[in-house]
Amino acid sequence: MELILWRHAEAEEGEPDAGRKLTSKGQKQAAKMARWLDSNLPETCRILVSPAVRTQETAAYLQRKFKTVTELGIDASIEDVLSAANWPNSREPVLIVGHQPYLGLVAAQVLGTPQQECAVRKGNVWWITQKLRENELQTYLKAIMSPDLVVK
Repeated sequence: MELILWRHAEAEEGEPDAGRKLTSKGQKQAAKMARWLDSNLPETCRILVSPAVRTQETAAYLQRKFKTVTELGIDASIEDVLSAANWPNSREPVLIVGHQPYLGLVAAQVLGTPQQECAVRKGNVWWITQKLRENELQTYLKAIMSPDLVVK
């Protein structure tokens, strides 16, 4: 299975938290990452997005059909994310557009890192793959991509 975690791009400060919109920098970050993702994601990828405004705006730059999942809101748990993604049993890749700290917690858990949480920066994508090799299920980090690395 492939689990792709995309943290929303930079958002404005303020309240309510769920209503925060992307800044102009965040819009540029989202557009860059969307171009990179679009050229790398399989057509069969399921895209699941938090209902928060900033994640909805981030996902919209991908210009693909996505599903808003209430359970992926700002305060989602590791279990909420893994359940929504059907980890590790999904037959198609799953892209989650969400928030810290839960994206970092999910990454740490599925990768089996000694640290409790990974730092997923704003706008970044973490691509995690799980494959059966020599009768052993292996999980590894396929890629970490930052908007700063995307070439125009």
